[in-house]
Amino acid sequence: MTRKINTLLFDWDGTLHNTKHLYGEAFRNVYPELVEAGYAPDKAYDDDTLSKFLGLNVIEAWAIIAPDLPVPVRDRAIKAVGDQMEDGIFHGKAELYPGVEAMLEKLKNQGYTMALLSNSKVSYIEAFRKHFDLDRFFSAYYPCEAFDFIPKEEIFTQIKNRHPEAYVMIGDRDSDLKVGAVHHLPTVACAYGYGSAKERQGASCVAKAPSDIPDLIESLNQNAESTD
Repeated sequence: MTRKINTLLFDWDGTLHNTKHLYGEAFRNVYPELVEAGYAPDKAYDDDTLSKFLGLNVIEAWAIIAPDLPVPVRDRAIKAVGDQMEDGIFHGKAELYPGVEAMLEKLKNQGYTMALLSNSKVSYIEAFRKHFDLDRFFSAYYPCEAFDFIPKEEIFTQIKNRHPEAYVMIGDRDSDLKVGAVHHLPTVACAYGYGSAKERQGASCVAKAPSDIPDLIESLNQNAESTD
């Protein structure tokens, strides 16, 4: 029997990687420099507050954090936070959610093609790719920086012919689920990530943990077969 879903598009932050501690530490190392230079208000950011920015592309995130930053200053801050995070990755501070590697291994063994579609910089994804040996699981990586930070649903238009049909989008934020809404794809919303319940409205199904995802994909396939 032909599998109806062949390619799984995964978001990264909040879907596979528990990013908030890594991001929080890096951000708090950089932000005081902006305050001292008079570019940003003196404000404390804890990990949970910062987690609402995870899953946005960096341009969108900084437009919320410090909307009046001059572009060159913003770009330096983005690079500085990114450099701090990448250094943290290679010093063992990155952490996948529990069960992620087993889940990806199971899906790979079931014959799915898997790719990452992330609102991130190229170097950021490359650091994780090396650190976690992600080529064991993924055949392609699509960080939004490689597409000039356009929205994910627009990136999908450019990549949809590169992998076997049909697709499912798996992620925790509305930017992930919008890929499905715009392109009529099934979606798996990850409730353990950084998105709100409101963002998950309209998802095809909801994963409470990474280990739920293979069964949800199978259920989506069975539903597709039953409607043929």
